[in-house]
Amino acid sequence: MTKEIALKDRIIVALDVDQREKAQDIVRACESHVGFFKVGLQLFMADYFNTVDWILDRGHKVMLDLKFFDIPETVKLAVEQVNNRGVSLATIHGNDPIIRAALEARGDMKLLAVTVLTSFGEEDMRAMGLTGSLAELVLFRARRALELGCDGVVSSGLEVEGLRAELGSRLLIVTPGIRPGANVKTDDDQVRVVTAGSAIQSGADHLVVGRPITRAEDPIRVIEAMQAEIVGAA
Repeated sequence: MTKEIALKDRIIVALDVDQREKAQDIVRACESHVGFFKVGLQLFMADYFNTVDWILDRGHKVMLDLKFFDIPETVKLAVEQVNNRGVSLATIHGNDPIIRAALEARGDMKLLAVTVLTSFGEEDMRAMGLTGSLAELVLFRARRALELGCDGVVSSGLEVEGLRAELGSRLLIVTPGIRPGANVKTDDDQVRVVTAGSAIQSGADHLVVGRPITRAEDPIRVIEAMQAEIVGAA
């Protein structure tokens, strides 16, 4: 493992639902084993900071995954709205001016720059006329985010090893697209996926896991299996 992070905080359960009550049910079902939860755009639009506050009141941590992307001043003002809310991690997209604006407004939370979404694959790069590889693009964006002062990045597990090799332990790496079993394509919208053990072994700090846990008949069994992988990868 790259950093001293409690096992309970390694997995960030993604509350990708449309109602506060659904999110609360998931938290209650998982909180005996997990202490970190992600609130994304869907839930935030439905419930604003109410669920965030509720999670924090229960003694857990929150990753606010809104991926801010707008003109720099708007991003700066948006980040200011998150300050002093108790959020541990927040995500941003953007070029240099946007990232600088977000960092200028950052309080005590950590800012993560999104490199390339895990739903984006090599074929998408070709369709957009981009040259090079996805790994090169992720590394370029991660290196720039680190140089500008971001605390870390969001990256697929497929690129984590390369990021660690080039950038060392200076940045926090949060990895979505975690799936049980073999690293194969899934039938959902995630393209670049890895297992929990593989991501940690490559150097990821936190793993964002949604559907494999939230749609499982026994979420704790899935969590325990992934945590066993995490420990085994240490």
